[in-house]
Amino acid sequence: MRVVAIIPARGGSKGIPRKNIKIMNGKPLIGYAIDNALSVPTITDVIVSTDDEEIADVATLCGARVIMRPEELATDAVTLDPVINHVCEQLGDVDIVITMQPTSPCLTAATLSAAIDDFIANDYDTVISVVNMPHLSWGRDDEGKLRPNYVARLNRQQLPPQYNETGAFVITKREFVTPTSRFGKNISVFEVPERESVDIDTKEDWLMCEHQLSSKRIVIFAEASQEIGTGHIFRAIMLASALFENEVRIVTTRTSTMGIEKLKASHMKYDVIDNRDAIFEYLSDYQPDILINDILDTEADFVIKEKEIVDRVVNFEDIGPGTEYADAVINSLLEPMPEVKGNVYWGEKYYCLRDEFLMHKPKAFSEKVQNVLIAFGGTDPSGFTERILDVVEQIPEDSDVKYTVILGIGYQSTPEFEAKLKNSTKNIECLHNVKSMARLMNEADLAISSQGRTIYELASQQVPTIIMSHSAREATHVFGFMHNGFINLGNGNDITNDTIVETVLWLMHSPQVRQQMRDRMSKIRLERGIERVKEIICQQK
Repeated sequence: MRVVAIIPARGGSKGIPRKNIKIMNGKPLIGYAIDNALSVPTITDVIVSTDDEEIADVATLCGARVIMRPEELATDAVTLDPVINHVCEQLGDVDIVITMQPTSPCLTAATLSAAIDDFIANDYDTVISVVNMPHLSWGRDDEGKLRPNYVARLNRQQLPPQYNETGAFVITKREFVTPTSRFGKNISVFEVPERESVDIDTKEDWLMCEHQLSSKRIVIFAEASQEIGTGHIFRAIMLASALFENEVRIVTTRTSTMGIEKLKASHMKYDVIDNRDAIFEYLSDYQPDILINDILDTEADFVIKEKEIVDRVVNFEDIGPGTEYADAVINSLLEPMPEVKGNVYWGEKYYCLRDEFLMHKPKAFSEKVQNVLIAFGGTDPSGFTERILDVVEQIPEDSDVKYTVILGIGYQSTPEFEAKLKNSTKNIECLHNVKSMARLMNEADLAISSQGRTIYELASQQVPTIIMSHSAREATHVFGFMHNGFINLGNGNDITNDTIVETVLWLMHSPQVRQQMRDRMSKIRLERGIERVKEIICQQK
């Protein structure tokens, strides 16, 4: 069969002058339609019909054959039917004619190819590209009165299909192409994805398509475990949300059961692989533009192998040998380490606050401590939460103080812990896997926490905080010290309960110190961290 794609491109565009050859995301607009047609094996000829010599030159450079149309077919009043018929008469024997508009740059070759296959398989006379956009709509009857175009008010997903023509393509048998029509009797529609349906007519359409075509395919590889906690998965979800204008997928390993549970609840697109080494096959199949590793320290061979598949690799919280081979490394919790090689961005200015912390503003300072927040991360690997319950019992004369204990998704409670909660004489509220951490922090007058990502969130709400680290690595997180408003007790495994009690009592009864801690936190600016990180992730080489 001879299958011809005809792309009509007149030179007299009014809305956007010279629209058809205007550069969009590095390519002339008409080039997208030409490339799509050339990429479909079924199509034998790619023809551009134009009255404009400049368009003809650009189309030729893009690989199309050009047929110049006569003046009488180049006016504003002429429809596409005689234009397409003119090309068909010039070509001679043709079996299938595809009219392709140059104003649908987001259409993909895969969608076009599938539509042609559907047309041939079902022996249709004509197939039109459509997008399904059901909405509650209204119209006027013969008397001019408004009437609903629906029977029942339903959610969009439950409404019957409403097909709008996209203008991307019309596929028809040659016998039905005449100076006045391109439609046979047996007509069908082919539904294209909404992201491929934009037909550029206005400046707003242009900007929408340009933005869409510049989007990237991004994979975020993150893990969670009892040892490393769930913070990496939380950040993956936050990054996926912040990068929503791109095509983002989160990948985790099968052993990250806590992370998988959190991903399910997030409604983000995610995939589960068997182990770390399975990421290479996944990347080869998916072919992303950007890979984000949030798996702590990487080996050189690991990143080198990733770089053979993906053009840009960005790592988080990495101080391993693989940093030298990543395109960028973001270590917001650490200060510069000379032994870590590569393009590394250090410090708090690259910390990414979740949206909830950007929306909540710090509450007014309270002279009296009425609410103490206790939070030791998603898993609390050192069991500090249970120890703090013992500490709380030793704090005298605090019957009007409420202690809010946060248990992360991976916290493994013990019978001893449950007994302490049950038998406590204090006002303790224990919450598990909370949904609104920002609100709880916002209500606190004092906090006791580990030295991980939580301290940034506490700083954003200006909560005076006593911190103790779970490990030697966590102790290197430089943000959690007095210059930023924190009292750092060091490695919690080396601290006695008496020391913690004395520190809590002293801070409770030192409103001036707590006010100074808040003042220091108020000078910290974390709001633009996510924007800085997005720029690093998506920047061109």
